[in-house]
Amino acid sequence: MTTSHQPQDRYRFVWFIFFMLGLGTLLPWNFFMTATLYFRNRLTDPIRLANPYNTSLVTAEPSGTIEPSSIPTVAFPENNYLSAIFNNVMTLCAMLPLLLFTCLNSFLHQRIPQSVRILGSLVAILLVFLITAILVKVQLAALPFFVITMIKIMLINSFGAILQGSLFGLAGLLPASYTAPIMSGQGLAGLFASVAMICAIASGSQLSESAFAYFITACFVIILAIVCYLALPRLEFYRYYQQLKLEAGEQEINLDLIGKGEETRTVKEESRVSTNSQPATKRHSILAILKNILVPALSVCFIFTITIGLFPAVTAEVKTSIEGTWGKYFIPVSCFLTFNIFDWIGRSLTAVFMWPGKDSRWLPSLVLARVVFVPLLLLCNVKPRTYLPVVFKHDAWFIFFMAAFAFSNGYLASLCMCFGPKKVDPAEAETAGTIMAFFLSLGLALGAVLSFLFRAIV
Repeated sequence: MTTSHQPQDRYRFVWFIFFMLGLGTLLPWNFFMTATLYFRNRLTDPIRLANPYNTSLVTAEPSGTIEPSSIPTVAFPENNYLSAIFNNVMTLCAMLPLLLFTCLNSFLHQRIPQSVRILGSLVAILLVFLITAILVKVQLAALPFFVITMIKIMLINSFGAILQGSLFGLAGLLPASYTAPIMSGQGLAGLFASVAMICAIASGSQLSESAFAYFITACFVIILAIVCYLALPRLEFYRYYQQLKLEAGEQEINLDLIGKGEETRTVKEESRVSTNSQPATKRHSILAILKNILVPALSVCFIFTITIGLFPAVTAEVKTSIEGTWGKYFIPVSCFLTFNIFDWIGRSLTAVFMWPGKDSRWLPSLVLARVVFVPLLLLCNVKPRTYLPVVFKHDAWFIFFMAAFAFSNGYLASLCMCFGPKKVDPAEAETAGTIMAFFLSLGLALGAVLSFLFRAIV
């Protein structure tokens, strides 16, 4: 061991950097998801494209209807086809690229340098946000605007998948408590986006100005995440665990060479056997790691399958039972803000409290129990609806269910992501973290597909 003592994370700098990088992984998706009011308004009312300055965010009702005073000449349908399918298609276009590129990252993380994957992804996300902010001021017809928006969502989540997989792999090298700031940062990303959206609605500013400021704010946060990552290699605490990984890898190579030397007796034969056996060894190693982390991996997959199946495709369609000004804030507050507050609390709680343990049967049992939220949320005041009755019409029921739904998502998912890399040897922790990120993304993709079914059976 080249380092004789274990350094301390002075002033919690490394913890804060991983928190900021976690914020950067989900902030793009959350900003697009919570800006659905802006996107659907542009798709619903072509008059807004010709004169985008004659209205503000406060004139849009959660259902997508527009107050008559904001439309000077022509009344348009409550929802056109593109606006009606926006939430489902947005979720699908986000989660399928996320799954694909997380899978690719699992195979390519040893071939592409870590700095290229993380820094390149952050820069690409920054450029997409800049383009999004510019397009706020550009007049586009509904169909081109819809297509361009979906392409941007696919790009954002493709690079976000590479960033997320690389980041969890990187955190796997450090103590288990350093996965928690990533999960906490991801939770805060949704909270940050929700608060920004509510402030935009409350400001009463023009639609284009509010949306432009909204996306520019995201650009500044991504720039801060880039600065934090560039500072990470300068910290002794981080360098110490990077060195541990290198030394563990060298030790495995030396032991492997000694074992092969006893069998071959010659340097040439030893080199040939080592070269020929390397792919099989790598495949065996990945299968062995997967076997060790299968329970937390499948658990985190199931958690996000249920979560994305319902949020936001179903939950964003719930309507308030209270008339008045509250209607403008109902979905931003009761759906997005409530979810993100309690999701963040759940994720952050694992930094100080971890129950059940990594080998406890309670963990998969609690994960499976989350399926109860499917009927509870489908029976809320979701509209339009065709088949199921409304059982929980009052807003308080929906807010309570959303709080429990979000807290269980954040807490259980964070536990699984913390425990996964700690069930294998330190030299395999980065690969385990990458595999866990893949199963997380698999759950997101399955949830996106399942959201069409959940919405159809309401």
